[in-house]
Amino acid sequence: MNNILPLVRNEVMKIWKKKRFFVVLLLLLVMIPIFTYAQYKLATNIQEQMGTTDWKLSAQEQVQDYTNRINSPRMLEEWKTYYKIEVERLQYHIDNNVDPRSPNGVTFTRVFLENSIGLLLPLLVLVIVSDLVSSEFQQGTIKILVTRPVKRWKVLTSKFIALTFYVSLTVFSLVIMAYLISGAIFGYGGFDAPVFMGFQQVGSSIDTNGAYVVEQWQFLWMSMGLAWFSSMVVGCLALMVSILIRSTAAGMGVMVSTLIAGTILANMAASWESAKYFFMINLNTIVFLSGQKPPVPGMDLSFSLINLSLTGLAAIIVSYAVFTKQDIYN
Repeated sequence: MNNILPLVRNEVMKIWKKKRFFVVLLLLLVMIPIFTYAQYKLATNIQEQMGTTDWKLSAQEQVQDYTNRINSPRMLEEWKTYYKIEVERLQYHIDNNVDPRSPNGVTFTRVFLENSIGLLLPLLVLVIVSDLVSSEFQQGTIKILVTRPVKRWKVLTSKFIALTFYVSLTVFSLVIMAYLISGAIFGYGGFDAPVFMGFQQVGSSIDTNGAYVVEQWQFLWMSMGLAWFSSMVVGCLALMVSILIRSTAAGMGVMVSTLIAGTILANMAASWESAKYFFMINLNTIVFLSGQKPPVPGMDLSFSLINLSLTGLAAIIVSYAVFTKQDIYN
């Protein structure tokens, strides 16, 4: 442990001096106000169209719109299934007098985190950790690092701990900044707002018998945990790629292309059940908390967590196996 702590401190400081984390903060500082304004305009436009601030009228209008789409003969069956589930979920909120998107800082943060977990958050993680090992090869510092009287697995462990630290800091920063910035517009309340959980998809319908209510701060806390876990899996894969591909640009390209391919695959191959085995499809685990339609049929929270766990574990095993044996000097 005494040998690892200085290494961890060194890795944390190396990432800090690269200013990558500050780039992430700057990106969030630019993007969050844009999304906040877009959400504000959307809420304002809905109020103007409806002529009221009553959320029930807006929800009923959305239910009617989804129903019309379901009845359209040109609508694909998988989209009809999605809209049927959304209609039942919205109707359940209406019947129980619970606004699913009450305008406040906590709700915005929860929704923003849910929409970020599949692509934006993993990309922010890649900005920080994509060159943890490859930059050492490119700069030649890897030779100095491994010639120290410290075993290679300890060197890699220090990098993994630094990765964990910055992934945690990135998720926490996103949530805090989203809440502080959006709260200035929507208000800083909403922690005790009720949120429904426990919806279960059954075919093209949902079972509400197991639905229960939690306070929104609990839901946000669970969402943060799932977002952290998905981001850690991406970080582990980035570490593996950084070891296997010694070029930072090439490694970054591989990871970004993989994440974007997952987004495209979820939108274009929703009826292809075998797509659920790709880790990219499983990143958005938060959708299962609120009972939304999964990206691919046959998926649930347990399946996605197992898939991501196996993917992350495989990445870690490969990373240690290769890093401790590979030829550093060529």
